[in-house]
Amino acid sequence: MSGFAIIALIFVGGGLGSIARFGVGKMAIQFFGDGKFPLGTLIANMLACLILGITLFFFKDRLLENEWVKYLIVIGFCGGFSTFSTFSLDTVKLFNEGFFAMGVANILISTALGISILWILVKA
Repeated sequence: MSGFAIIALIFVGGGLGSIARFGVGKMAIQFFGDGKFPLGTLIANMLACLILGITLFFFKDRLLENEWVKYLIVIGFCGGFSTFSTFSLDTVKLFNEGFFAMGVANILISTALGISILWILVKA
């Protein structure tokens, strides 16, 4: 696979992932309101873990043969869809606004759930 093809796949996947993340954030506000807890970020990150886990589960023995999956979905889409920087900023905002317990809950829920999703799917 050429360098241009790899970059194009990552570019397209990352763009689609970023748009999906934006949409998930907007839908979370529409369905659950604009509360203090960063539910949109949590949902996007957990869905990214789920998509990554499902992709790795189905392509675990054939990922090298299907290089495009790695670049388009694993690196591109999941990289654009998940967001550690927004998760970190949301958590810092909660701490700065005095919502310490909610900030700690965000850290614990996000990391424990994300790792558990991947653990279950990749281990299977």
